[in-house]
Amino acid sequence: MSDHQNSGREQGMEKYFFRASAEDFKKIPGSPISYWAPDSVIRAFEHGNFLDDFVHARIALATGDNGEFIRCWSEVSFEKIGFGIKSNSDSVNSGCKWFPCNKGGDFRKWFGNNEFIINWLNDGEAVKSISDPETGRIRSHNYNGDFGFQESLSWSALSSSKLGIRYSAQGAMFVTPGSSAFRKSEKTNLYVVLSLLSSKVADYFLRLISATMNIEVGNILRIPVLECGEETDRAAKNAIALVKVDWDAYEISWDFTSLPLLHPDYRKSTLKASYQKLRAHWREMTLEMQRLEEENNRIFIDAYGLQDELTPDVPLNEITLTCNPHYRYGGDKSEEELEAMLLADTMRELVSYAVGCMFGRYSLDKPGLILANQGETLADYLAQVPKPSFPADDDNVIPLLDGDWFPDDITLRFRQFLRVAFGDAHYEDNLAFIEQALNVKGKRNYSLRDYFLGEFYADHVKRYKKRPIYWLFSSPKGTFSALVYLHRYRPDTVSVVLSYLRDFRKKLASRLDYLQQVAINPSASQSEKTKASKEADTIKKQLIELDDYERDTLYPLATEQVELDLDDGVKVNYLKLGKALKKIPGLEAKED
Repeated sequence: MSDHQNSGREQGMEKYFFRASAEDFKKIPGSPISYWAPDSVIRAFEHGNFLDDFVHARIALATGDNGEFIRCWSEVSFEKIGFGIKSNSDSVNSGCKWFPCNKGGDFRKWFGNNEFIINWLNDGEAVKSISDPETGRIRSHNYNGDFGFQESLSWSALSSSKLGIRYSAQGAMFVTPGSSAFRKSEKTNLYVVLSLLSSKVADYFLRLISATMNIEVGNILRIPVLECGEETDRAAKNAIALVKVDWDAYEISWDFTSLPLLHPDYRKSTLKASYQKLRAHWREMTLEMQRLEEENNRIFIDAYGLQDELTPDVPLNEITLTCNPHYRYGGDKSEEELEAMLLADTMRELVSYAVGCMFGRYSLDKPGLILANQGETLADYLAQVPKPSFPADDDNVIPLLDGDWFPDDITLRFRQFLRVAFGDAHYEDNLAFIEQALNVKGKRNYSLRDYFLGEFYADHVKRYKKRPIYWLFSSPKGTFSALVYLHRYRPDTVSVVLSYLRDFRKKLASRLDYLQQVAINPSASQSEKTKASKEADTIKKQLIELDDYERDTLYPLATEQVELDLDDGVKVNYLKLGKALKKIPGLEAKED
């Protein structure tokens, strides 16, 4: 123990105490009472530079109304989003309305949380003019200035645990509650700064400097910086590359191209074998990320002389890859539970991708987004994919019913998708593998149709953070339901849904006639008659439900020919179709 930090016992007292020099406290920025700081830390503050010497850190733009100006990127027409913009003048010249923005988000390190866009048309004209209706004062402030669209490091303003810093290439604004840091000169290596801030050493110094868990801009700038060599630059670049691959493997990334399960590197003769190969790759990715982070920690711990204070070890639940179930699900779950959850989610992602292919958002024959702009049609799809192996739906309405009532029913179409994507040879085994994985509650006789009827839409709403891109028309008790793709919506789409409802009602009425004939057929057994009568009673109630839904909701809405503008966002547009759509709890909640 050092001279300035002697510990001992007072006569008659039970607890240890520390003796420390008041002069040493003054060497720590802000002079917090960090009596436990060792000599090496005091020296770092005394002889090192501070992060403030290398980067600008800025509080983010406050729009005054995030609900008005911020969207999830998947809500709007993709062609209206300006990617790779380098300056405010470039953004104006691009003619685009929407641009990526860093907005904090979940705890994630190195890269990711690229989900949001901001209306920055004409250099933020609308944002800069929003005023308080009572006082007339402009509500927005901190417009990013020259830092807009510049290469940066971003983080969430609040954290209950650790600092999650992410690299952001040129092209993004930054919006509250996030914050960002920018190089002060060309000599500043942002990758080295990222490595430092992603290490245990940065967390250690933040605990010294700050008494709260708020990650304040000023506190980050007070972290001392020591020379650590080129390894830290390499570590950051390798970590970013690995995490980017993980981020882009999911639909929520605007750089998503295709499902990893379908990649030639992992596709095997069966879906089960394909998943096992992909799962093994994910384990390797997670362990490689853990190795990178621990090596990064070791470099900084050695440089700062903190071997007695910190270890380089990083537990698996802090390796922030979505493919890592220890991070993704956390808690005290067993390995078996974690594996079951990861398998189920991977199959949900397969189903989601298949539905995207049904609507033409994606295609098995071409990577990336296909139809992702307002009002696009099957003709637009065929212009990009002339001979699809699995064609997109022609009228943008996919029935989701308890039975094979239509040839384009969602369950039938998924079965077709599975045959095309993974072949006929192991089709039954592949289907059984999916159904078993999705049946997380162990229900008897659980089927793919049960998933579509009971869980698919809730999963979709959750995946897109209550901003669904596939909308579910649903009668009050769910006897009739059908999906449409928002980006292919047209004013006559509701009329198409109505025609499906009417066709379905006719088919139900025909089924009712048949059942009533069985119930009075003298050659039918009593059990057959009883079963027929019971089903007939159910259908009678369903027909009443469908009549009410058409008369009170769907027909009036169809006559309105409602126009939607994707720029308004899902929260506004979804409500325009009112009770015709399945209610989404919390959709009307205020934006943060």
